[in-house]
Order: sequence, then structure tokens, then C-alpha cells
Amino acid sequence: MRWIFLAILLAPLSGALAQVYKYVDDDGILHYTDRKPAEGQKYSVIRIKCRGCGWHKAVNWRTVALNTGDFAQEIAAASERHAVDASLVRAVIHAESWFVVDAVSDVGAQGLMQLMPETQRRFGVTSPFDPSQNIDAGVRYLRELLDMFEDDYRLASAAFNAGENAVKRFGGIPPYDETENFVKRVGILRERYRRASS
Repeated sequence: MRWIFLAILLAPLSGALAQVYKYVDDDGILHYTDRKPAEGQKYSVIRIKCRGCGWHKAVNWRTVALNTGDFAQEIAAASERHAVDASLVRAVIHAESWFVVDAVSDVGAQGLMQLMPETQRRFGVTSPFDPSQNIDAGVRYLRELLDMFEDDYRLASAAFNAGENAVKRFGGIPPYDETENFVKRVGILRERYRRASS
């Protein structure tokens, strides 16, 4: 019964992984929540794959709810600083983590823009779960990729997902299901965020 309740609780969650906190309160009641318990409360963390993770084909990216408000300052600042379209930034964050600050993928990518440890080091990220640092580094990386691939956001998105060397090696979007689906959903979300901001 408990796990049925947990599945219902997780239905609206999104991110590379759904992170759930499990704890027992002073009355002995077991709780599952996506909000970190208060200071001093003992808890454990459960990470469960969510329905919108990765390139899950059941998600309809043309109708899924947009998130036009979260991290608006950070996105606007990084987009302006590095001359990257804010709708592309928001699309990548949505496609990568569904705006979950502490999202962690199976391969170790972290935070809103799912930066791998080597990318974090490359751009001087010291706290990958800090929205400002994560977004700024992710947008700087996007800027590099856009420069590398002559402002082709599809190739830049593919490189963001699979690495620039894979895009160069294949002379275009690598024939990986994950990457092909990532590029498609970023394109759909980018256009929807662009329309939403106009």
C-alpha cells in the first residue's frame, strides 16, 4: 500500500531522477516528500526514475506544461552575458532536468543543466546544485557549441547531449536514440518557450 501511495506522490515530479525524502515524524508517522525535511530531522533519500526522464517517449513535448517562471533571473543573466537565446536555455533545462535543482543522472550529470564533472571542472563550477553556477556554466558551454557549429542549435543541442566529438565524428546529429530524441524535444520546447515569451 505504501508503494502505491509513493507512486501517486511521484506522478507530478520531474527531473533526471525524482528525489524523495523519507522520514518518520515525532508521532511515528512515515512520510514521503519531495521537500527536504527541517533541520535536525533524520531522513533518507530515495532516488526514483520519473516519467519524464531522459528520452521517455510517453511524454508529449508539444503539450507538456511549460515552466516560464523558475530561475528567471539566472536564465536572463546568463543568456545576456553569453549571448544565448533564453528560450533555448529554458528548453535545455526543461529537457535535461525538468527544473529539478539537485537532479542527478545515471551517468553522474548534475543539476539543472545536467553538467558532467569534466564540464564542471572546465567551467570552474564548485557547486553543481547552485542554480546560478550551473546555469551560467551550462550557457557558457552552449555558447561554445553554438560558435563551434555555426549557430545551428540542433547540432549544439546534440553536442550538449552526446559531446562535440560525437557530432564531429558523424558530421551531424549522432545516430543515438537518446541524442536524436533530445534534439527533437529541445527543438519543440525552444519554439514553445519562444512563443510563450513573445
